[in-house]
Amino acid sequence: MGIRRFGVPAGVGDRVIAVGVAALMLGDGWSGERLGAGSGPLGYALLAAGGLALAARRRAPVAVLAVTGLCAVGHQAAGFDVLTVAYLVAVYGAVRAGRRVPAVTASATLLVSLQLTALVFRDGPVGEVSVRARGTLEIAWLIAAFAAGEAVRQAEQRAEEAERTREETARRRADEERLHIARELHDSLTHQISVIKLQSEVAVHVARRRGENVPEALLAIQEAGREASRELRATLEALRDDGTAPPRGLADVPELVERAGRTGLEATLTIEGQRHDVPAAVGRTAYRIVQESLTNVVRHAAATTASVRIDCRPDALTVRVDDDGKAVPGAVPTPGTGLVGMRERVTALGGLLLAGPRGEGGFTVRAELPLERTS
Repeated sequence: MGIRRFGVPAGVGDRVIAVGVAALMLGDGWSGERLGAGSGPLGYALLAAGGLALAARRRAPVAVLAVTGLCAVGHQAAGFDVLTVAYLVAVYGAVRAGRRVPAVTASATLLVSLQLTALVFRDGPVGEVSVRARGTLEIAWLIAAFAAGEAVRQAEQRAEEAERTREETARRRADEERLHIARELHDSLTHQISVIKLQSEVAVHVARRRGENVPEALLAIQEAGREASRELRATLEALRDDGTAPPRGLADVPELVERAGRTGLEATLTIEGQRHDVPAAVGRTAYRIVQESLTNVVRHAAATTASVRIDCRPDALTVRVDDDGKAVPGAVPTPGTGLVGMRERVTALGGLLLAGPRGEGGFTVRAELPLERTS
């Protein structure tokens, strides 16, 4: 899609310019001097065609150069003494697109062709003087169009470079802040959580060794300490991830399923379709959905089996994780941080996430991720 200027899409602006130039050249041809008695309808058709061709100047700048140049020679041969405005706009567009060599080559060819064509219709010294004057004027206009296109091209390149620099600076500052937060969390929380976890485990061990009943509160503290330690470690790993490691994707899902199986869960994986056609962002989200779903199954579902199914279709990727845990039909799932995080990831890609108890018992997580390609 073209860049918007003042809220108007570039494609619409190009069409407006093309129609305006065509109207300008037709008006100039209607009221201007005629060089000869050539074919009137053909000349007007060439004037209009040269202007209307500008609608494609962004998509095919070199082709538009050729079309407008041929139209310029044609309408002059047909007897119309009209300034080649359409070709000047085409030169501007080609140079702005970085096609300077084709613009220079086509312009030199056009100037020679226009000179020869004009000499055919104007004989004698007066005609030769007029042709030379016209050639000088056309060269001046071509230089102006070339200079304008080059100036805009360089300005756009500077703007893009400045934008890249701003993005890199913002990314670097974000990385520095992320690492600073990771250091603060490590220094302030890791030691304290480790102490709580160690003391609670020692207390549970001593109580059991003495044959005493372990209080529920102490067991809860022990479990909370383990959970906090795992979550903190995962958070620190995420904060310290500088993006240099290869991103996790569909190729890493089998490892997740295998790891879940080592906990005693009977986990299976089925993948259908062409995995190499899946964009990286979609693959990462699919990985995180499977990871979080299996983690919840192992920790909270009291399940014995879990199945992971990934279906790669041309338009979408579907991820489904089912378990036979303790969830019952009709129960409302508690929206924990894991489920919220999955929903945010899926929504960011324009997808849909469904999570809830199954009719036959257990829990299902199903995500539909669109595979839209950007041009």
